[in-house]
Amino acid sequence: MGKTDPPPRKRQKAGEDQAQAQQEDTDTSQLAAADEAAAAAASSPAGRKAPRGARAAAEQPAAAGDASGQQQPQQRGRKGSRRQGGGGTTSAAAAAADLGGEPASKPGAAFQPRDRRFTADSDTIMEAVVKVFCIHTEPNFSLPWQRKRQYSSNSSGFMISGRRILTNAHCVDHHTQVKVKRRGSDKKFVASVLAVGTECDIAMLTVDDDAFWEGVEPVVFGSLPQLQDAVTVVGYPIGGDTMSVTSGVVSRIEVTSYVHGAAELLGIQIDAAINSGNSGGPAFNSSGRCIGIAFQSLKHEDAENIGYIIPEPVIAHFINDYERNGGYTGFPCLGVEWQKLENPDMRTALKMKPHHKGVLVRRVEPTAPAHAAVAAYDILLSFDGVDISNDGTVPFRSGERISFSYLVSQKYTNEEAVLRLLKDGKEVTASVSLAAPVKLIPFHIKGAPPSYFIVAGLVFTPATVPYMRSEYGKEYDFDAPVKLLDKLMHHMAEQPRQQVVLLSQVLAAEVNIGYEEMLNTQVVALNGVKVVDMRVDHSEQLPCTEEYLHFDLDYNQKEYLHSDLDYNQKVVLATAHAKAATQEILAMHCISSDRSPDLPGGAAAAAAAAAAAAANGAPGSSAAAANGADAAAAAAGDKCKEKAGSGKSSRRR
Repeated sequence: MGKTDPPPRKRQKAGEDQAQAQQEDTDTSQLAAADEAAAAAASSPAGRKAPRGARAAAEQPAAAGDASGQQQPQQRGRKGSRRQGGGGTTSAAAAAADLGGEPASKPGAAFQPRDRRFTADSDTIMEAVVKVFCIHTEPNFSLPWQRKRQYSSNSSGFMISGRRILTNAHCVDHHTQVKVKRRGSDKKFVASVLAVGTECDIAMLTVDDDAFWEGVEPVVFGSLPQLQDAVTVVGYPIGGDTMSVTSGVVSRIEVTSYVHGAAELLGIQIDAAINSGNSGGPAFNSSGRCIGIAFQSLKHEDAENIGYIIPEPVIAHFINDYERNGGYTGFPCLGVEWQKLENPDMRTALKMKPHHKGVLVRRVEPTAPAHAAVAAYDILLSFDGVDISNDGTVPFRSGERISFSYLVSQKYTNEEAVLRLLKDGKEVTASVSLAAPVKLIPFHIKGAPPSYFIVAGLVFTPATVPYMRSEYGKEYDFDAPVKLLDKLMHHMAEQPRQQVVLLSQVLAAEVNIGYEEMLNTQVVALNGVKVVDMRVDHSEQLPCTEEYLHFDLDYNQKEYLHSDLDYNQKVVLATAHAKAATQEILAMHCISSDRSPDLPGGAAAAAAAAAAAAANGAPGSSAAAANGADAAAAAAGDKCKEKAGSGKSSRRR
């Protein structure tokens, strides 16, 4: 019998086998050529002497971000991406062709990428993701002279150029010790905090030990992604000790509320899982560029898999702010409250012409620089040449619009902005300076201990959101007194340092009988003088103005101490009796000082006096001033020890 042709399916299989064999031969040839080229480079004098990072720099495509995190033109032309968990290497020419770029000819600012394709699933970028260990010691706002019991937390972070690490601000809030650990390492390195941005929820760390930075590559930043772009979140969430990788797509890009800082900044919503511990971890695009930092998620019975990342523009603003000013100065605000102008009757009443669009200025903060140029019921038409729509949005990208507050957040503090306004039907242009917002009840105390002042057992402290959360729980916006909430939501500071001073509590003693049940009530006036803030001054040469709370001055000048409280309550104390009883009450409660160090006359003033004495060269004055700062603490401590030793005080702590 003659030879018959194979069936069609077998012919197809034979063809595939032959093509696969040819492809394997081609790959083998290419790998052999690459090995020969590497061997030739290594045999040359330059190749033997050049460090590993410098040799790799000539083989890696140009990075998409620089040392400051500024955005570079996005690389295009990528044809494929590697699967999750993949790895391997490729030549520099192939990598550059695949990413549509050219090989870098010079080393970067701090670290050099290795000869490895820079993709989101490669080990290269995962080695730059670290685990952050933090010991927190939060203030005790109910007892502001002491702190709470310390606790620990775990979070994520990642390395950037300049021997720096980025993580979330809430991951290192009220830190006493921060340590970081690299992937696959069993050693933790002590880190120091360089800057904390409360509004943008970003913190910058560094490690002094050179061993921590050996053989590591920095994460580079990419541009703002498009909707439905793939995103990969890397970090150390709960559920295990090793690194976790989750993936999803970009769902939404808009100005969103940052929970930690209570700010309205640009945010990216993704559907990748973000859990406790993921905070501070990077989010990569399909090319391995960092497009954001994981920082919060939406927990709601009607929502699933809604996470948020801080986008590259906000990160770049934070880094540039730190590098320009030597520290974090914050995101500026315009300082106005505005209202939409979508109603045609209102636009007509405000003398707006058909081509006019803008928003109505309802109020201007007295502390904002714009207060001199903008008034209530002005119409804001444009910001820095960008026209504002009647709904308060501006063009963002093709087919997208975004709140005009995004334009404000792109500026830096003390920068100028040009406003086009409509005042009584006439267009005017004004140049205003932008500054950080001043809140009557601040949302953060920026890591500092709370202020307090004690006289005759009456504890005074400023109202802050952390204080309200401590007193009324997480639902403070429902459970706090209405007047406090009204000041939090609607009142504006009239002076840069204005505060809402509260009578926090009364430490019961004979001198304050009848006042024990007073708590969390605003102090309106002291001896007929309006209370503006917590500042206290001992100097009798200073005039008694409304800017100061002259408790000690009033001791010397007034026979009685009159404190007018909110809701028409009043506290009256004999000055001499109150002054004498204060030290006894402090000793009874083992309180070292009657005021916090930030107030005049506190430990900060004593330290300043010691420094001034040392600068003047007065012999022995420096030590005397330094010892004087601890005199009150030592006296109070001795009295506490005496009470404990005598058995008169057996209170369990």
